[in-house]
Amino acid sequence: ADNHSVITEFLVDDVDRVHQNLTGFVTDFVNKPTTMPWGNRSLLLRDPDGNLVNFFTPVTPAAIEKFAR
Repeated sequence: ADNHSVITEFLVDDVDRVHQNLTGFVTDFVNKPTTMPWGNRSLLLRDPDGNLVNFFTPVTPAAIEKFAR
Protein backbone atom coordinates (compact mmCIF):
# COMPACT_ATOMS: atom_id res chain seq x y z
CA ALA A 1 0.00 0.00 0.00
CA ASP A 2 2.80 2.40 -0.82
CA ASN A 3 2.08 3.32 -4.44
CA HIS A 4 2.87 6.98 -5.19
CA SER A 5 2.57 6.97 -8.97
CA VAL A 6 -1.19 7.08 -9.64
CA ILE A 7 -3.99 9.48 -8.81
CA THR A 8 -7.58 8.89 -9.90
CA GLU A 9 -9.99 11.81 -9.82
CA PHE A 10 -13.78 11.81 -9.74
CA LEU A 11 -15.96 14.86 -10.32
CA VAL A 12 -18.92 14.49 -7.93
CA ASP A 13 -22.00 16.57 -7.16
CA ASP A 14 -21.34 16.83 -3.40
CA VAL A 15 -17.91 15.95 -2.03
CA ASP A 16 -19.09 16.40 1.57
CA ARG A 17 -21.78 13.76 1.03
CA VAL A 18 -19.17 11.40 -0.47
CA HIS A 19 -17.02 11.90 2.63
CA GLN A 20 -20.00 11.20 4.87
CA ASN A 21 -20.84 8.03 2.92
CA LEU A 22 -17.23 6.74 3.03
CA THR A 23 -16.62 7.49 6.72
CA GLY A 24 -16.51 4.16 8.53
CA PHE A 25 -15.43 2.29 5.39
CA VAL A 26 -12.28 4.23 4.51
CA THR A 27 -9.58 4.73 7.11
CA ASP A 28 -6.82 6.26 4.99
CA PHE A 29 -8.09 9.78 4.33
CA VAL A 30 -5.23 12.04 3.27
CA ASN A 31 -7.41 15.08 3.87
CA LYS A 32 -11.04 15.66 4.70
CA PRO A 33 -13.10 17.89 2.38
CA THR A 34 -11.12 21.08 1.84
CA THR A 35 -11.75 24.01 -0.47
CA MET A 36 -8.64 24.44 -2.60
CA PRO A 37 -7.32 27.82 -3.80
CA TRP A 38 -8.26 26.96 -7.39
CA GLY A 39 -11.94 26.60 -6.48
CA ASN A 40 -12.56 22.88 -6.02
CA ARG A 41 -13.67 21.28 -2.78
CA SER A 42 -11.58 18.12 -2.57
CA LEU A 43 -11.50 14.87 -0.60
CA LEU A 44 -8.27 12.92 -0.93
CA LEU A 45 -7.73 9.33 0.20
CA ARG A 46 -5.57 6.29 -0.52
CA ASP A 47 -7.05 3.05 -1.79
CA PRO A 48 -5.80 -0.32 -0.44
CA ASP A 49 -3.00 -0.36 -3.06
CA GLY A 50 -1.78 3.08 -1.98
CA ASN A 51 -3.13 4.93 -5.02
CA LEU A 52 -4.40 8.44 -4.40
CA VAL A 53 -8.10 8.99 -5.08
CA ASN A 54 -9.47 12.52 -5.30
CA PHE A 55 -13.18 13.29 -5.20
CA PHE A 56 -13.88 16.91 -6.03
CA THR A 57 -16.71 19.37 -6.52
CA PRO A 58 -16.20 22.76 -8.17
CA VAL A 59 -17.52 25.44 -5.77
CA THR A 60 -16.33 28.83 -7.05
CA PRO A 61 -17.89 30.43 -10.13
CA ALA A 62 -14.65 30.02 -12.13
CA ALA A 63 -14.30 26.34 -11.21
CA ILE A 64 -17.97 25.66 -11.89
CA GLU A 65 -17.63 27.26 -15.32
CA LYS A 66 -14.48 25.24 -16.07
CA PHE A 67 -16.24 21.94 -15.43
CA ALA A 68 -19.66 22.87 -16.86
CA ARG A 69 -21.09 20.02 -18.89
